[in-house]
Formats: sequence, C-alpha cells, structure tokens
Amino acid sequence: MSGKNEVGWTTPGADGVKRHVFARKFGGEWAFHERPKRKGKDVQWQKIATPALNDWLDLLENLERRAARDLTPPSQIEAVRQRIREKYPEHQFTVATAAA
Repeated sequence: MSGKNEVGWTTPGADGVKRHVFARKFGGEWAFHERPKRKGKDVQWQKIATPALNDWLDLLENLERRAARDLTPPSQIEAVRQRIREKYPEHQFTVATAAA
C-alpha cells in the first residue's frame, strides 16, 4: 500500500481487536479494505462493502493531515466531506474556531 490515492490507518474494530484499514481512490470512488492487525500468511485484506461513518471520518482526518504537508489537494478533502454529507446527512461537521 503506497500511492497518492491510498490512505491507511489503524483503529479498534467492533470486537476490540485492532485492525488495519486502508482506502483507495479509483475512478473517483473510495474503496475501503480492512484486516486484523496481526500478521500472517492467512490474514487477507477484506473489502468493506459499506464503510461506517467512523471509517469515513478517519479517512477525512488522514487527508486533512496530508493536506497540511501539501500531499492532498483541498478539492479532494471537500469531495470526501460532500460524500459524508450524502451518506450520513445526520452527521454535523464542527466548525473549528481560531484561538484568540
């Protein structure tokens, strides 16, 4: 996993076991994959058919960190925010306030 259109992170799974997650942008769409954190030949990446809101928010957070280093264009971040708004209309983004 290494490319401009791939982002990966580690997060706890629903069962409490850490999992590796990565999202790959291909053809304008993001595809999410996961696997348990443990290693071994029997551990394979599994496609996440319907990523949870937390997976989308983790992707957004990672893209924002990459944008701070000029690795991700702002338009890509806004596209992910728009996708989250479409899939999860009940989610409200918080507005960051500048420190005085």
